[in-house]
Amino acid sequence: MIDIRGLVVRYPDGTLAVDGFHLSVADGESVALVGANGAGKTSLLLSLVGILPSTGDVTVDGVTLDKKTVPTIRQRVGLVFQNPDDQLFMPTVYDDVAFGLRNRGMPESQVRERVTACLDRLRIGHLATRTPLKLSGGEKRMAALATVLVMEPSVMLLDEPTAFLDPRSRRVFAQALRDLPQARIIATHDLTFAARYCTRVVLIHEGRVFAEGDPDRLLRNTATMEACGIEAID
Repeated sequence: MIDIRGLVVRYPDGTLAVDGFHLSVADGESVALVGANGAGKTSLLLSLVGILPSTGDVTVDGVTLDKKTVPTIRQRVGLVFQNPDDQLFMPTVYDDVAFGLRNRGMPESQVRERVTACLDRLRIGHLATRTPLKLSGGEKRMAALATVLVMEPSVMLLDEPTAFLDPRSRRVFAQALRDLPQARIIATHDLTFAARYCTRVVLIHEGRVFAEGDPDRLLRNTATMEACGIEAID
């Protein structure tokens, strides 16, 4: 699980991106982080793996984030970036998914077993020898997810995972996410996706938790959503 208490992220120019944020997410829980552009969603995710400096407390499976524990936290928390091209840089999908395991010094026989199992689990084994440069948007999303999932983190962070996907790719990707056992924090503007596939919604406004609760109820609450500059779903 992940526990966030009083998290503050301030950029060098003084901009306050996250302001005293609190959230706990249990194993297997899927939490949608919803907010207008500039609300602090991406800054929050980046701070949880130490990419952006922060103050406050972030604890993952009993380990508290600080300068010394960043490597341990990054083994336990996997981040899927908004742009899959930021995560796919090797000649083939197989090599991209294997990269982190090889970097840990895992024997190649174990790497092969883990990568093959992960690709099969996501139903993208047929992409193993393909170059990421020639994949569709949906295929890239699945490949990027595999690069994180293969590391077996206990928490997964996903930034706009359904952006630019066609309806079929969106369904396939959403199904893959729904079946994961990890705690998930998903920053998204896709309110229909959040209502259908997440167990809880946290509405973030000006870097703080504005409201949280049942996805279907909260995302249909016109007054609450409009207070944060977002149009409620029908």
